[in-house]
Amino acid sequence: MTRMRALAALALTGTVGLAGCGGQSPGPTPGGAAGTTGSGYADGKTFTLNIAADPGALDPQGAATSFLFALTQYAYDNLVAVGADGSIQPQLAGAWTAEGTTLTFDIKSGVTCADGAPFTAQTVVDNIAYVTDPENKSPFLGVFIPVGATATAAGAKVTVKLPAPAPFALNAFANLPMVCDAGMKNRASLKAATNGTGPYTLVEAVPSDHYTYQLREGYTWGPGGATTAEPGMPAKVVVKIVANETTAANQLLAGAANAVQITGADAGRLAGAGLKSVGTQALIGQQWYNHADGHATADPAVRLALTRAVDLKQLQAAITSGQGADATQLAVLAPTGCTGDAVSGHLPTFDAAAAGAALDAAGWVKGADGVRAKGGERLSVSLLYDSALGSAGSGAAELAVAAWKAVGADAKAVQQNQTQLSGVIFGTGAWDVAWVPLNVSTPDQVMPFVSGPAAPKGTNFAGIDNADYLAAAKRAMAATGAEGCADWFAAEQALYKAADVVPFANNVIPTFLKGAELSIVGSIVPTSIRMLG
Repeated sequence: MTRMRALAALALTGTVGLAGCGGQSPGPTPGGAAGTTGSGYADGKTFTLNIAADPGALDPQGAATSFLFALTQYAYDNLVAVGADGSIQPQLAGAWTAEGTTLTFDIKSGVTCADGAPFTAQTVVDNIAYVTDPENKSPFLGVFIPVGATATAAGAKVTVKLPAPAPFALNAFANLPMVCDAGMKNRASLKAATNGTGPYTLVEAVPSDHYTYQLREGYTWGPGGATTAEPGMPAKVVVKIVANETTAANQLLAGAANAVQITGADAGRLAGAGLKSVGTQALIGQQWYNHADGHATADPAVRLALTRAVDLKQLQAAITSGQGADATQLAVLAPTGCTGDAVSGHLPTFDAAAAGAALDAAGWVKGADGVRAKGGERLSVSLLYDSALGSAGSGAAELAVAAWKAVGADAKAVQQNQTQLSGVIFGTGAWDVAWVPLNVSTPDQVMPFVSGPAAPKGTNFAGIDNADYLAAAKRAMAATGAEGCADWFAAEQALYKAADVVPFANNVIPTFLKGAELSIVGSIVPTSIRMLG
C-alpha cells in the first residue's frame, strides 16, 4: 500500500498543506445548567464542520494530512497538550518530567477507551513501539518520536528514553494521538472507524461525503482538565466534505454548517455578512523542488533559476488574495518554539535575466520552440498545488508557470487535493515543483522533511541533502528549547540559499463560525466547541 504521509502541515479544519502540529487547550468556559445556559449555550445540538477534501484512511498514526489530523482530534487524545500560551498541560498524563534524554508520564486513573476498556501505561508503550517500528511506516517517526526512542511501563508510569536530547520533546508528544488496545491489535479496523479515548466516537463514515461523531459521557481527562459535561458541547459533530469553497461558504451563510475555513476571496463576503471568525497564522506559500534523479529540478542551477525567475512578492499577493505577508520562518504555527524572522534577506532575489543567464551557463540551451534542453533532456517542469488554495492558488500558479516559460521551461500546473498530493509526493514521486506548506510549531519538526532518507523510504519527500543545514541543525538539537533558535534559523537559511525550500507567503487563515464558538490551537479543539442558543 502506498505510504500516505503528509507534511506536518496545517491541521486547522483542514486547510492547505500537511498536517498541523499544534497543541490543544481548553476553550470557552461556559456556565449554567442543561438546555440553553445563562451564557447563551445550548445542549443537544449538532455541530457541522465543512472541510475541502476527504481524509482517506482514518488510522491516526498512518498519515499526517491536515484533514486527517483535524478529524483525529475528536476521537483520540495525546499524553499532554500545549496551551495557547505555549504551556504544557495535562491530558492523558496528569504529571510528567523531562530531564535530559528521559521523559516520564504518569497516566491518569479512570481513563477509558470508547469501547469501555481501560487505557493504561502499557497502552502508551505499545503506541510508541508501533510508531518507532520502521516497518509500520508511520509519518510520526522522527517528527514526534525520535528514531531509537524506547518506552517502558511500571504501574501507571511510562518512562521514555530518547537516543539524544530533544529540544522540544514535550511539544512533540503533544501531537502523538494514542490508539486503544483493540485498535493496536487490529490496525485495519482503524481505516473507517475509531478506537481512542477522545471526547467523541465515530458512529458513521461515508467517505467523500461525511463523518459523524457522537459525544462520550463521562469523559473527564481532556486538555487542561476539560470534560464533556460542559454546557453547550455539541451532542454530535458532523464533518462534511465540500470541495468548493464558495459552496462551503454559502452553506455557512444558510445555516447548513457551523464552521468553514476559508483561504480565498469568499472570506471577504463572510466577514461582510457579519460572521465572526477565529484566525490562525500559517505558512501558506512554500515551494519545494524534487531532487530525485530523472527530474530537471535535480540540477541545483535549475532550482535556483526557477526561484529567481518568479517575483515572490507577486506570488504572495496572488496566493493570499492580497491579504498575506512575507514568510518569516518554517515553524509559524502558534504557539511557536522560536520567534523572529529567518527569511527576510536570505531568499534568492527576483531577476529573470539572471535566471536565464544561469541556465545558459549550466548548459540548458534554448531550442527553436523556446524550450531549453540539456543532454537531450527538455527542461520540463510540473507544478503541483493544493486545490484547497482555491482561485487564489490557481492565479498564483498561472503567474509561476508564465515566468518559467519566459526563461525557457516547458511548465504546467496541476491542481490536486491533499490526499492526491500526499500520494504523489510520498509515493509515485511524479512531480517537479510542489506548493505544499509545512506548518509546524517547533523547528525540530521540520528536520525529517528536509534531511534523512528520501521518500518513499523516509519523510524527506523532496530528497534534500544540505550539509550546511545539517551542521547548524545539529548544534540546535544540542540546545534546550528556544536556546537553539539562532542555530535553527541559520539551518533554515542554508535551505533558502540553495533554493531547497522557498517560503514566500504567510497568512492568517480564518475559520468562520455561525451558531457556535470554539478555540483553535493548531487545530480546532473539540472540547472548546460551544453551540449557541
